[in-house]
Amino acid sequence: MTIRVLVAEDQSAVRAGLVLILRSAGDIEVAGEAADGEEAVRLARELRPDLVLMDVQMPKLDGVSATRLVVGEGLADVLVLTTFDLDEYVFGALRAGAAGFLLKNAEARELIEAVRTVARGEGLIAPAVTRRLIAEFAAPKAVRAARPAEHAGVAALTRREREVLSCLGEGLSNAEIAGRLEMAEATVKTHVSRLLGKLELRSRVQAAVLAQELGIQSST
Repeated sequence: MTIRVLVAEDQSAVRAGLVLILRSAGDIEVAGEAADGEEAVRLARELRPDLVLMDVQMPKLDGVSATRLVVGEGLADVLVLTTFDLDEYVFGALRAGAAGFLLKNAEARELIEAVRTVARGEGLIAPAVTRRLIAEFAAPKAVRAARPAEHAGVAALTRREREVLSCLGEGLSNAEIAGRLEMAEATVKTHVSRLLGKLELRSRVQAAVLAQELGIQSST
């Protein structure tokens, strides 16, 4: 299956490099290029790519806002690519519904694999960002911002959906969840889709963050 990607990056030299890397993979097609956030949203609506590779800092409309529109309208999955790993960008992108977050210093093979991972419906967070998230969740409750003791939709989850949510919180892929819970991978995808709907979340990465934040653990 060919993965159609829209590349949104305001620096022409960087954008050309990204396009060159993506085109080196036989299963990836660059469907279009955008130089700012507004163009990224417009082209996503027009081209309906499978994935948008989105820079965070762009003119006219920043990448986080553009991600919110693209994901909110169900136009495509978004893999955020940036030189920054500051909390405001990391959490902003995740809250906007990004399916992945990768730093620009990633090597070509990591970028290609990240695109494939997100296109498969898996979530992806760069290791540096993962460490920051873990540090945040491991922080004493007294120094955290106020958080809900429970998410309203969690009570509506079935036992199996809660177990899948717990696995998402551990960063497991669909295949790994299938192995852990002894079910078909297609069934895992169904559970993920249903629990996202019940929790009113836009991506499995948001679900993973919620599971970590609420300390949801599997009974298995």
